[in-house]
Amino acid sequence: MRILFITATRLGDTVLSTGLLRHLLDRYPTARFTIACGPVAADVFARMPRRDRTVIVTKRRFDAHWLKLWADLVATQFDLVIDLRGSGLSFFLRAGKRAIMRGGRRPGHRLTHIAGVLNLVPAPQPVAFFDAADLAVADAILPAGKILIGLGATANWPDKIWPAENFVAFYQELTRDMPDAVPVVFGGPGEYEAQAAAPVLAALPNAINCVGRLPLPAVAAALSRLRLFVGNDSGLMHLAASAAAPTLGLFGPTSAEEYAPSGPYVAHVVADGVAGQAPMRDLSVDKVLIAAKDLLARAPLRGAAV
Repeated sequence: MRILFITATRLGDTVLSTGLLRHLLDRYPTARFTIACGPVAADVFARMPRRDRTVIVTKRRFDAHWLKLWADLVATQFDLVIDLRGSGLSFFLRAGKRAIMRGGRRPGHRLTHIAGVLNLVPAPQPVAFFDAADLAVADAILPAGKILIGLGATANWPDKIWPAENFVAFYQELTRDMPDAVPVVFGGPGEYEAQAAAPVLAALPNAINCVGRLPLPAVAAALSRLRLFVGNDSGLMHLAASAAAPTLGLFGPTSAEEYAPSGPYVAHVVADGVAGQAPMRDLSVDKVLIAAKDLLARAPLRGAAV
């Protein structure tokens, strides 16, 4: 059996789609998969079992990327096509069955929208694909026996970023009675992400810098080692939750209703003001502290606290 899985170009939406993909892996234990996704998200699937190939969808003017994708796929007969882009591409491919998610914004969580493609209730939770080699990479840079507190201090646009001084004040207050705590700062690749994380790294000289320095599967492995991850609404926030790290998402000008983290141990806080429009500066350190301590109280112990 051959399955084509067309998913997002953005990292966060792609991570959220992995729950549906895991459902398909379990339901069709001998199926082989072709993944179509954006270049930023491709490594989400680098360790995925039974993946024949990943086809990169790079956006082009006049939607020409769909023609390129069609040309890459038209020679293959698929038994099932899952199209989370609502493209209609599957109607021009040889396919036994098709399931297409309609486009546009609508109420409810994105995870529910994705699961609705196959009428799955409850929605399957996202997963992170990494292996023992990725864990070895992560363990080589993460100190053993420490309480690792992850800080997701970046995002894909500035308005989503909680002020650096707030991250620092939050970490210092949270770990006041944690002598074995170590901050681990996460961010994506590129100069923009490095600059966004730089003030936090400068203020926390003992921080481990994981900003754009690891391949995505190793990032997932590192996230799985954390006692807590606190971060802006971003793809890394969703990756942390999918890796089963206790994850606290920070929201202001984006919709927590649609994009709150999903995983076994998650919570989110929203800046004061109009939902989905509030400035991140209006999210207080005290509000984040209360939510973080509540999450720590109900999440499993890791690191030196075990």
